[in-house]
Amino acid sequence: MSKWTGSWLSGPNSALEPGNSPQGWKGERLGLPPSGPGSIASTGRRAVAILVDFLLSGGVAGLFTLPELPRNWSLLAWFAITIVAVGFFGFTPGHALFGLRVARLDGAGTVGLPRAALRTALIFPVIPAVVWDADGRGLHDKAAGTVVIRVR
Repeated sequence: MSKWTGSWLSGPNSALEPGNSPQGWKGERLGLPPSGPGSIASTGRRAVAILVDFLLSGGVAGLFTLPELPRNWSLLAWFAITIVAVGFFGFTPGHALFGLRVARLDGAGTVGLPRAALRTALIFPVIPAVVWDADGRGLHDKAAGTVVIRVR
C-alpha cells in the first residue's frame, strides 16, 4: 500500500507517530482508571440513562397537558430537567439510576449552567452525541469540556 493511502486506509493506528503506543483503554489519555468508579461510562449505560430521562420528561410534560398528549412539551421538560440537573448536581435522574455522573475535565466541582446548556443543546440534534472519540466522549462532551464517568 502506498504511503498516501496508508494514512487513511490503515485505520486510526496509522496516524500514531513512531514510538507512540495506542491507547490501552477509554479514558487513559484523560487519566481515568480502566474500570470501576471514575472510569468512562459505557455506551449502553448512557443510552439507557437517556431513555429513562426521555420517559420521565414525557411523564412530567404529560402531567401539565392532560388529557392531551404532551407532544413537543416533553422536549421542553427534557431540556429543563437536563440543564438544571447536570448544571447543579452533575447527573440527570437517568444518570443517577445507572450510577453515572457528568464531570468537568478541569476538575471543577460542578458542571455549571452554561456548560450544561451547551451540552444539552448539542445532544438534541443527535449527531454530536453519537460521534465519539477514542475516549468515548461525544462531540457534545468535547465542546462542553466534560466527560460521563461511572460513580459505582
